Parts: sequence; structure tokens; C-alpha cells
Amino acid sequence: MINRKEIVVLGALEFSSIVAGFMAMDAMVKIAPVKIIEARTISSGKYLIVFTGDVASVEYAFNKGCETGAGFIVDRLFLPQIHQDVIPAFGHTIRPTSWDAIGIIETTSVISGIEAADAAAKAGEVKIIEIRLADGFGGKSYVKMTGSLTDVQTAMDAGTRQAKTKDTLCMETIIPQPHSEIMPFFM
Repeated sequence: MINRKEIVVLGALEFSSIVAGFMAMDAMVKIAPVKIIEARTISSGKYLIVFTGDVASVEYAFNKGCETGAGFIVDRLFLPQIHQDVIPAFGHTIRPTSWDAIGIIETTSVISGIEAADAAAKAGEVKIIEIRLADGFGGKSYVKMTGSLTDVQTAMDAGTRQAKTKDTLCMETIIPQPHSEIMPFFM
């Protein structure tokens, strides 16, 4: 099991071909001792690989994955300083301690969702409470965060700005003082 607090380097590759994804993953683990966090098919017939390790290993594996899957890469990410709140929120909902404001960023690719979450977490004093990666969303992803209204606004600005750099922002919203009736559905 990975100690999520120790993860500081993250690599991710999103392929338009499932076969290319399997080939790249095999080549990646053969060239460097990386830990695969997630590897699976995602909506729209794509394949996702998310991995970690030391900086050199992740960089070698990342480059090998890009080389092996060349022509089939939809999006990619090499992030040597990922925020500690991002990994635990992959596919899990973390109960927030405050409910002052909520922010949601929806992106058109998995990797842009991870990048938006990381940028948001680094910019504002928010808690990233969930990151959903493409399952049942037509290849989209979304990030949910909570905190004070000011912190959520700051974080949302950074996260949406990051998604806009790749033209992958689908939609975003901030809900100040959300009604308690929506909490069970938000969680």
C-alpha cells in the first residue's frame, strides 16, 4: 500500500487506444520501478495510467509511456510536486470539516481534472474532497472542494485557469452557503 502522504511525484497518461495503454504500461514498469496507482479503461474507449515513484523513475516511465503510445496520447501529466490532498481524493469522497462554500470544476479530460485539482489545492486553503475520473461521465472528470468562500474563489480561479490552458474546462461553479439538503447528494 502506498503511503499517500509520501507521494510527491505523479505521472499520468491518457490514451485513445486501450491496446496502446496496455503496451505503454508494460514498457513503463519494465524500464523503471514505478508504482501503478490506477490503470483502467475509461469512458469513450480510452485507457488511463496513473503512477508514482521517485522523480527519476517516474520521469523514465513517463517518457517510455509517451514513446510507446505515441500517436494515441490524449493527454499526459508529469507532476513532481503534487499537493498532498489530490491523491486521497481519487475516486473517494472525503468528509469536509466545513461547509461554508463548495466549488466544482468539470473538465473534458481526466488529466486536466487532476491538474485543476492540484492547482486549486495549492492556491487556496481548501479541502479537495473528491476527484472523479471519467467513470460514467463520457471521459470527463470533476473536482469538488470546500472551504471558506474566499478560499474557494481563490482555488477555483487557479483550477479553472489551469484547465483553460488546455481548453478542457467544461463548466465550473461556486455555491456559497450551500443548503444542508444537498449535502447527502454532494457527498
